[in-house]
Amino acid sequence: MEKITIEFIQNFLSEHKIELRCTQPQLCIPIIDRIYRKMSLGVKFQGIKVDDNIICDGHHRYIASMLIGSSIDIIPSLKTSATNIINWSYVVFVEEDWDTPAKINMLNQQDAHFNNLQIDELLELLK
Repeated sequence: MEKITIEFIQNFLSEHKIELRCTQPQLCIPIIDRIYRKMSLGVKFQGIKVDDNIICDGHHRYIASMLIGSSIDIIPSLKTSATNIINWSYVVFVEEDWDTPAKINMLNQQDAHFNNLQIDELLELLK
């Protein structure tokens, strides 16, 4: 499994056509890495919200799915008048983890439920 780094993501984005447009100026490497590892193990995620090829919610899931070469469901959504499009080349990937241990636990619980797994089964997969 590839180590997710800023350089790895930037190289990937520069070498691939990115279909959907970004609205987040920053994304978190540890979040992308956690999702990437789970997706690599076959864990499914809820779809991302998109309006007119603009991601409204799900940037981290979108990037992770592209990195493993998998598709993710698209849920039609509506952007707001405050939505700003950001070129992927200007997105800042930060190494600081935005999630607390409590939030990571809550997300693991949600992922287990979404995949009809017990939390212990999910955690065993992640070892």
